[in-house]
Amino acid sequence: MHDATLAPPLTFFHTLPMPCPYLPGLQERRLVCDLSTRRGRHAHDTLARAGFRRTQHLAYRPACAGCSGCVPVRLRTADFRWTRGHRRVLRSNADLLGEEVPNEATREQFELFSRYQAGRHGDGEMALMDYPDYAAMVERSPIETALIEYRDPRKILWATVLIDRQDDGLSAVYSFFEPGADKRALGRFMILDLVRRSAAQGLPYVYLGYWVEGSRKMAYKTQYQPVEGLGPGGWSELTDPATD
Repeated sequence: MHDATLAPPLTFFHTLPMPCPYLPGLQERRLVCDLSTRRGRHAHDTLARAGFRRTQHLAYRPACAGCSGCVPVRLRTADFRWTRGHRRVLRSNADLLGEEVPNEATREQFELFSRYQAGRHGDGEMALMDYPDYAAMVERSPIETALIEYRDPRKILWATVLIDRQDDGLSAVYSFFEPGADKRALGRFMILDLVRRSAAQGLPYVYLGYWVEGSRKMAYKTQYQPVEGLGPGGWSELTDPATD
């Protein structure tokens, strides 16, 4: 049995400044930690509770000079407030069955991923990803990671979400879906399904990454309640002025 206390200490480093993807005119820097070591694997859940996110074998969180706009957020599952809108989304996708599968890339997933990038984020860096890039995103994980595939009765793949399993919840690492199916609201549906799955497994949270006030890309994250944000005083509940 390996003792994590005997492993080398965690190593953190800062990335070079680059344009902020959320707030125009600002620069982004990240504090990054390698999870591929034994200590790194054991530390992942602690880092996640401290606001870090995972990409491949790295954990990161924003560390930008003069800006603290990126707020880590998570949904509480036990007292999640289901709205009429949420239930409409569930009904619209009642024909889809979500199956958890190993985090192994397939061509079918990549084709859906490519359609999603072209249809929703054609000007983003991820639209340039090829199959090896996609496979690395999905498969290179030193912690417990899986995919949930959502298929209709004809076995057609409509949506997929990459998740990390933490001791206190599920973390939505990345999701993608058929871009022409707006009436299904598949992005919302996958979040709601993760809430259902976490609650059924007795897990208190669904981690959704970062929310940035003033960023249209991130506005949807506070439309689910209760949602907690991590600030200097710890995790506390955020409110959304929008109504359902």
